[in-house]
Amino acid sequence: MLEDNNKRKNLGRGLEALLGDKDFSLDDITTPLDIDNKDHVKKISIEQLSASPFQPRMTFDEEALNTLAASIKEKGILQPLLVRQKLNGNYEIIAGERRYRAALKAGLKEIPVMVKDFSDKEVLEVALIENIQRENLSAIEEAESLEQLIKSFSHTQESLSQVIGKSRSYIANTLRLLSLPMSVQQKVKDNSLTAGHVRPLIGLENAEELAEKIIKKGLNVRQVEELVQQSKNVKPKKTKNKDQDIIDIENNIKHNLGLKIKISTAKNGGGKVVLSYSDLSELDKILDILRR
Repeated sequence: MLEDNNKRKNLGRGLEALLGDKDFSLDDITTPLDIDNKDHVKKISIEQLSASPFQPRMTFDEEALNTLAASIKEKGILQPLLVRQKLNGNYEIIAGERRYRAALKAGLKEIPVMVKDFSDKEVLEVALIENIQRENLSAIEEAESLEQLIKSFSHTQESLSQVIGKSRSYIANTLRLLSLPMSVQQKVKDNSLTAGHVRPLIGLENAEELAEKIIKKGLNVRQVEELVQQSKNVKPKKTKNKDQDIIDIENNIKHNLGLKIKISTAKNGGGKVVLSYSDLSELDKILDILRR
């Protein structure tokens, strides 16, 4: 509970700093909700609400929604949704779509909202930040949201750390996950692998192969680190290109004598000639040649 409260405070301060609106802060909302003392909070018909096209979160965990719906049935919605009014008089959700979906499941007729006049850009920005703070995003989804905030809204890692209440190193490490192959990223989104599993794979050419091995063997994070270290320690065998003259000699002997031969050269100018035989008759043939 204390952690959730801290997240709310971080988000409240972050959005205030982000939008330059000192009158708006999620910290202003008390629990339980006291609508009468909050002139910017009101109840509206749930039928007047619709999801935002700028919502970056496309999937919602049904089991988690059912749990939240059960809580809403018992205690109601303790924190209002953030919305903006549309031209037709209805409202578009800026932050709180999870609560909205759970409220529908709970059969609520009315829902508390705070109405703000946000631009499309601000709606997307707030939705991204709200997702990072409140949703059970996979590490890749969080990284994608952070990247969008940086690319679309000119945020730096330092400014993001202040807005969302997480360290700059945390943001940098999360963004690095996007350098993984797409197939590995998808495994994190599918919850087949965790961020801890795939972080050691960053920068490896065989990341996809190792990811499959991790899943197949059910490795934990410590075992993944050991696997990656072993993979780095395995040095590929160096293959030397044979001189064409040596290849021609091998081919001539094979053709003229019908013997298998391998000629290898050394750095000092010497080398080895290896004749192979498949049965005793071939061995006798080699001995006859050597006696001549």
